[in-house]
Amino acid sequence: MNSLTDLFALDRIALNSPSKNRAEIFAAVGQLFAKQAGLEAEAIVSFLNAREDLGSTALGAGVAIPHGRVKGLKNPIAAFVKLKDPIEFAAPDGQTVSILIFLLVPEKATQQHLEILSSIAQLLSDQDVRKLLISEDNPEKVCQLLQNWGAA
Repeated sequence: MNSLTDLFALDRIALNSPSKNRAEIFAAVGQLFAKQAGLEAEAIVSFLNAREDLGSTALGAGVAIPHGRVKGLKNPIAAFVKLKDPIEFAAPDGQTVSILIFLLVPEKATQQHLEILSSIAQLLSDQDVRKLLISEDNPEKVCQLLQNWGAA
């Protein structure tokens, strides 16, 4: 089973985000997740920042996977954001980031959290997928690509 199938929904795909730095994109995604999960946007931003303070979630090659465990969340939830202009994200290769996949999981979802992160990292390590995600301007197609990646 593809662990990404149920994570992404069309209303959590944001293309050409105008955010200019980590604080702006975290605030925007906090608002997005707050609407979806019924949580406080500030709490979501706090969880994301706490994880980022441990070390950058940028993988290199222009991608990052900001994530965190969230108290009160019932099921994992993800969002895809493509930035209009790349931002600094302390990536190991020194490159700026333009593709971010945000992942929130329930506070106690340790093994599931790791499996989902692994699947997202595999997806983003595929150069052809990254090229498609960068060039695609249709949110429906991006959502389909994310939901169906790795399916037989």
